[in-house]
Amino acid sequence: MNEVQITFEQVSFSYGGPPVLERVNLEIRSGEFLGVVGPNAGGKTTLLKLMLGLLKPSSGKITVLGKTAAKGRQLIGYCPQHVTFARDFPLCVEEAVMLGRLGKTQPLGGYRKEDRGIVEQALAATELLPVRKQRLETLSGGQLQRVLVGRALASQPEILVLDEPTANIDLRMEEDIFDLLKKLNRRLTIVVVSHDIGFISGYVTRVACLNRTLFCHYPSELTSDAIERLYRRHVSLIEHLH
Repeated sequence: MNEVQITFEQVSFSYGGPPVLERVNLEIRSGEFLGVVGPNAGGKTTLLKLMLGLLKPSSGKITVLGKTAAKGRQLIGYCPQHVTFARDFPLCVEEAVMLGRLGKTQPLGGYRKEDRGIVEQALAATELLPVRKQRLETLSGGQLQRVLVGRALASQPEILVLDEPTANIDLRMEEDIFDLLKKLNRRLTIVVVSHDIGFISGYVTRVACLNRTLFCHYPSELTSDAIERLYRRHVSLIEHLH
């Protein structure tokens, strides 16, 4: 059955001032596709950092795959926003994806045949084989995001976590990336932070609405009233047709 992989129990966090997160409870089960939405400064990135063990909660408890977040993150593949990625660094696609094997392979002596086979699978899964020798600086925004996904897959994770994977790319590329994530969700648990509630509702199994406190909804339960409570102002919920 779908076992619980990530648990937040009464988690609060502060950077020293007012609480950024307050009494957050969350269970993420194997095979879920969870979307995390909310206003700027609502705590979304902080939630991911806590999940990855990069921050420690002020109170409460976090477990990842039955371990502390710091230990469990070894089985999480993380994709940052691509705008923070140094595109002019002299790497080709294959070399960038190979970086996902760092910490997973032997410390000395270079990559093994096994590592190269895993990277080959990651390139195939992200449909990057045709551009494997291209330099990063020549890629489109959508292709570069696929490289980040491929790099995360090369670490052989059980959970894939993505922070705004479609920021600053157009709608067609956004659909391509989420279609890819939907395929990967057949074998991986996926957690994705997004700004586009209407768009992700067509893909995710649940939506975590976060603005210091957290409430989960199924996509069918997302109404304009629920979104207005989240953003604390009037919003219009727009349906995206795929």
